[in-house]
Amino acid sequence: MQKILVTGAAGFIGSFLCRKLLDQGWTVVGLDNLNEYYDPGLKRARLQRLDAPGFTFHALDLADREGMAQLFASQRFDVVVNLAAQAGVRYSLTNPHAYADSNLLGFVNVLEGCRHTGVGHLVFASSSSVYGGNTKMPFSVHDNVDHPVSLYAATKKANEMMAHAYSHLYGLPATGLRFFTVYGPWGRPDMAYFLFTKAILAGQPINVFNNGDMARDFTYIDDIIEGVARVIDKPPVPNPTWDKSRPDTATSWAPYRLYNIGNNRQEKLLYFIEVLENCLGRKAVKKFLPMQDGDVQETYADIDELAADVGFRPSTSIEIGLQRFVAWYLEYYS
Repeated sequence: MQKILVTGAAGFIGSFLCRKLLDQGWTVVGLDNLNEYYDPGLKRARLQRLDAPGFTFHALDLADREGMAQLFASQRFDVVVNLAAQAGVRYSLTNPHAYADSNLLGFVNVLEGCRHTGVGHLVFASSSSVYGGNTKMPFSVHDNVDHPVSLYAATKKANEMMAHAYSHLYGLPATGLRFFTVYGPWGRPDMAYFLFTKAILAGQPINVFNNGDMARDFTYIDDIIEGVARVIDKPPVPNPTWDKSRPDTATSWAPYRLYNIGNNRQEKLLYFIEVLENCLGRKAVKKFLPMQDGDVQETYADIDELAADVGFRPSTSIEIGLQRFVAWYLEYYS
């Protein structure tokens, strides 16, 4: 059996991915620092669902240079999936050093571990946030993304560039995945749909930014995991037609690739809230507010490249996805 490292294993996406990989027969090593950015109890509950043969867990911070080097040297991974990061756009406005430590320094430690131990494929989480000030829809991995509007987005763009450098210098096959607004059971409590649900059930107002004039490519967790699992099995190869005079940002002369993983459709925020209200059987009291700093008005993923290369297109509707989330939420929080 092949051995795979999943960083951020106690996180939302990471825990689901570990479960999928265990079901596929992988030997899975999970890593997470279990920080208090949000409820560590929820993170530990996710880990309890992974208590099975073939899974081991290390409580370790990506920024721990010596600890990361020892982990890579002792385990010898075939594949690494880096999902650990300091997430959240708003948090980056007040705690920028947390993003430098985890998303930059931590990612260097991952790259160095892969380099020195001959990892066969690095898959790493990027974000739709990298599209920043772009307005051409849908967002394409072939578009320029040099104008981030938050530090979080800038660190994710930096991860893509750092991974490419290692792919070029050391032949490390590296695939970056730009996730689009992931939601579902066991999700992050700082996400809007989670905050909406908590407030609606408590009879409290929900904050609706940009006066509701927002749209997102909401992507259900199961679709994200299926896409990641398929990408793991397809290490990138150099693009033989790559042209330095007309550089393609999604491929390279090196074994490097970028993909969007989104639902390939936009949903208006107000409709998303309406569906959530229907699932909860309660109406929301909406508090309309201006756009937040660092936010964008809309996202929309072009996933043609993903579909062509791994044969998968996300398809779960928000009607189904939110119904599943609400059922989990009511059970988990009693």
